[in-house]
Amino acid sequence: MKWRDRSGSSNVGRSSGGTGGKIAAGGGIGMILLLIMTLLGGGDLGSLFQNSVIDPGTSPSVQWTAEEEEMADFFSVVLADTEVVWGDIFKASGREYVQPKMMIYSGSIQSACGVAGESTGPFYCPTDQTVYMDLTFYKDLRTKYNVPGDFAMAYVIAHEVGHHIQNLTGILDEMEKIRQQVSKTEYNEYSVKLELQADYLAGVWANHVQGKGYLEEGDIEEALNAANAIGDDTLQKQTMGYTVPDSFTHGTSEQRVNWFRKGYELGDLSGSDTFGADDL
Repeated sequence: MKWRDRSGSSNVGRSSGGTGGKIAAGGGIGMILLLIMTLLGGGDLGSLFQNSVIDPGTSPSVQWTAEEEEMADFFSVVLADTEVVWGDIFKASGREYVQPKMMIYSGSIQSACGVAGESTGPFYCPTDQTVYMDLTFYKDLRTKYNVPGDFAMAYVIAHEVGHHIQNLTGILDEMEKIRQQVSKTEYNEYSVKLELQADYLAGVWANHVQGKGYLEEGDIEEALNAANAIGDDTLQKQTMGYTVPDSFTHGTSEQRVNWFRKGYELGDLSGSDTFGADDL
């Protein structure tokens, strides 16, 4: 990805760690109709979440290596690209895009959703509308998951920003309603559809970035490789040697690849209805 010598986002903070309680990683569910109605200009979902956000200033205690500093700069440029793309999409439908924050950390950090450590991985917290990015995960993609390439990580960031889109359009709010009404197994099915929709939205973003001339040969393959590597079935086979489909929360590798590719190929929201899809 062509990211060097380009400006990053002003909504990025850096931290060396923190403390806190239970983590509630960013995810939620609702009806895809909400997303379509909002972004295409129809219907009224009411006011958006108006939660407090973190101060994006850099913590003076942060002491990172040159490699980590470069990673953080890359994250910031990718976030800036999402701001432009989704800002344009929202504007085209007559709405204003509320930009998310990003906190880049190493070790552990306290979010409005609780504490996150190295095992948490990237997540979106709807309470403070912030994407939390652990530098360790970028290294894990290359070593643990054997997925090199900067656009593999760009896909991950775009996926988390996809959850922010779901937050702004009321989908994550619907999540909490459904959580109270269904069993854990049923909820997992909704969660898979939510995550696959975020993959689709990441694909839409990639299409627009391609149109701006920022992608290089092999970038989309890197994103597809990342989606394949972090599918529920692949991860369970690696850790347990078998799969438990009822426990899937993000989708299989095939599903994640297919929905990212679909978003990338269409480049708009017309195919984003993961909730109404008969066959994911």
